[in-house]
Amino acid sequence: MTEKNKVKDGTLYIVATPIGNLSDISERALKVLSEVDFIAAEDTRNTLRLLTHFGISATLVSYHEHNKKEKGEEIVSRLSSGESCALVTDAGTPAISDPGEDLVALCAERGVPVTSIPGACAMITALTLSGLPTRRFVFEGFLPVQKKERRERLAALEREERTFILHEAPHKLKATLDDLIKSFGESRRIALCRELTKLNEEVMRTTLGKAVEYYSEHEPRGEYVLVIEGADASDIPNDTEAVSAEERVAYYIESGMSKKDAIKAAAKECSVSRNELYDKMLKIWASE
Repeated sequence: MTEKNKVKDGTLYIVATPIGNLSDISERALKVLSEVDFIAAEDTRNTLRLLTHFGISATLVSYHEHNKKEKGEEIVSRLSSGESCALVTDAGTPAISDPGEDLVALCAERGVPVTSIPGACAMITALTLSGLPTRRFVFEGFLPVQKKERRERLAALEREERTFILHEAPHKLKATLDDLIKSFGESRRIALCRELTKLNEEVMRTTLGKAVEYYSEHEPRGEYVLVIEGADASDIPNDTEAVSAEERVAYYIESGMSKKDAIKAAAKECSVSRNELYDKMLKIWASE
């Protein structure tokens, strides 16, 4: 490396790696991986295969969701003593829906320098291929597994006007599409992007209704990035003065929330007493 681009002591490098096509790795990323004192990897076996392909010999340490607290402290301690480290994930950009987020935060807290070596990112790749609006977007990662949290997240997304992006595994895709259609309706546009940058890359631009129909007859294969059209502002209740707390409760329940959660959300948004709203709803439900 030139003096300007030489790896700096005591610095954490966030290094993006290919999401499928090895040719997508940058020259700068290869130089950093070759020069740092050690590499923190989500799965050392996967990273070893990548390094072997490019003829790089390096010291690897494991850093993932289940050991991030202990290993994070060890990594920051080594950085503080002057060593340099490259952080990599199995594919794409570390710290995006990834435990690398915690390591970067810890470095920031301890005053350890961090820099990024940009490259492949599945969500950005999918967004650019989606054919949906890209000026304003939001990344949601994987939806929560717990039913209550999942319902709440989907209910919040019903009011989201920006294009939003989800990750999903093939064995969970059908269930997720079913949940999406319940929340957003059949006509909402979606781009289902799978196996991005790989030989079998596929982008299906369709609607939620047609996607559910297609996958009722075809088994999902490969990892998916789902890019979903945002809500039409005219279709969602935004004005707390125009939409009553009672109407909001009914709206949230229709969206899949429990009565308790719907009342809690509506009371907070409209700045009314939860107990008073509960009493009003009891009277409404009793008269129905």
